[in-house]
Amino acid sequence: MSDKIHLEIVTPLGRVLDTSVDEVTAPSVDGEFGILPGHLPLLAALKTGIVTYRQGSESTRVAVGPGFAEAGPDKLVILTEEYAERPQIDPVVVRRDLAEAQQELAKLENVPIVSIEARGGAPAEIDARLQRQALIDRENWMATQLDLYGDPPPATQRPFEAYGAVPPPAEDEVPQASE
Repeated sequence: MSDKIHLEIVTPLGRVLDTSVDEVTAPSVDGEFGILPGHLPLLAALKTGIVTYRQGSESTRVAVGPGFAEAGPDKLVILTEEYAERPQIDPVVVRRDLAEAQQELAKLENVPIVSIEARGGAPAEIDARLQRQALIDRENWMATQLDLYGDPPPATQRPFEAYGAVPPPAEDEVPQASE
């Protein structure tokens, strides 16, 4: 068993990182996970976030978009849509793009959220949901870059995005005022 992990990060543009490390943490859709040498095989879906790896006493952080990670006892391969290192980030440009995405999201605020699988949903409502999700993904990527840069934006909560707003109760479930 090796005392190092071979870390590879691959994007659609090719391999962006190929190094030997002592440990790695990455953001999965179920929470952050860590990999040390000798780790059992693992396959995880990744969400946009920060990957941290340590080489000796030096830790390095990079931003990754959604993707997948496959780990074994001495290797971790991350396949991701996006990748950024701190020196590549221009916070002025990222903040401008973030503001544009948030303005576009505000325009879609009054359009009902309809499940993609919904039957009978108006095409405009389904299209708006897809547009909204793409903008939220863009917003998350830009916020992650700013976090890596050291100047994160204020947190944004979107509790109804995954499931939609809670429907109002049926008429017969609403308590009536006593006369």
